[in-house]
Amino acid sequence: MPVAIGRPFALGRQPWKTFDPFLFCVYHNDQFPKSQGESLGPDSALLRGRELTSDFSYKDGWSMYHGTVVPGFPSHPHRGFETVTVTMKGLVDHFDSLGATGRYGQGDVQWMTAGNGVQHSEMFPLVNDREPNPLELFQIWLNLPGAKKTANPFFEMFWAPEVPVIQSGDAEVSVVAGPLAGAQPKNPPPDSWAAVPENEVAIWVVRIKNAGGKVVLPAAQRGSAINRTLYYFKGASKSVTISTKPTDDGASTILPAMHGLQVDASTEVVLTASEGDAEVLVLQGRPIKEPVVQHGPFVVNSREELMMTMQMYHRTEFGGWPWPTTDHHHPKDQPRFAKRPGALQAEYPPQQ
Repeated sequence: MPVAIGRPFALGRQPWKTFDPFLFCVYHNDQFPKSQGESLGPDSALLRGRELTSDFSYKDGWSMYHGTVVPGFPSHPHRGFETVTVTMKGLVDHFDSLGATGRYGQGDVQWMTAGNGVQHSEMFPLVNDREPNPLELFQIWLNLPGAKKTANPFFEMFWAPEVPVIQSGDAEVSVVAGPLAGAQPKNPPPDSWAAVPENEVAIWVVRIKNAGGKVVLPAAQRGSAINRTLYYFKGASKSVTISTKPTDDGASTILPAMHGLQVDASTEVVLTASEGDAEVLVLQGRPIKEPVVQHGPFVVNSREELMMTMQMYHRTEFGGWPWPTTDHHHPKDQPRFAKRPGALQAEYPPQQ
């Protein structure tokens, strides 16, 4: 049985190819410079030649995105799906139209159900004015079924100490969603497709450290009914070998660096790094199998629903924008925290 479904596809700075129930995955790896004092943005001299408010140039190893002073994404709407932001390095300042806010990063995960509509901003404050401010994160869009597209907006924080990290073979795996090797991550938001165990939604970040290092991904319980995709996004190895267990003749595929591959979820899959130092993102889930009609940040099931969504946004702005600026950010010394809509108290990461 071939382990691969289709052929490897190239990854880049543009959104990666995804499969139902996932809509979108983008990898930000920006080597931001030190900040210019209290502005929490780069030195203004470094902004020359950039098309501010639409800078995806990766000039000098980083982009401003839609920011003008602080890099990031000023207020913008979402409806009909979820965003899962998995951070490895750097910080994100969150503000939304419901009055919620927070700062997270450095291994934290924010899981937001946009549901019936929300505006939010995601700015990347450069809090270090003496050293560079690297940022590394995934933003993953997980679709919602039609029955949940009008759910109330909601977000959940998975603080870094709450994200299980397991040793599996010669690798460590951050278990964001979907149980693995006895590790059980926090529950996703209640209206998520991932909240139903039978949907077998998984988000795992695999790090193989050693040359010839191996890790085994178990077969999905529902086998070929589950979509499973591997993204070899970072590392020194020229390739990762993907094979079945036990390895059969012809049942292996070479995945080059910066490539993705859909694999058969009905069998155990062995990942082997050629020279070591390979990082692989795994996205898995049972497809929703509903029509997807998308216009930018709006995802619905029909053209009629799309027109209604656009009219609703122009009428309500999904609650309006209660913050002083569209690219608002927290002060430099603000620790990581989250404050939910209407909450009197903020929550903070547990002590590590």
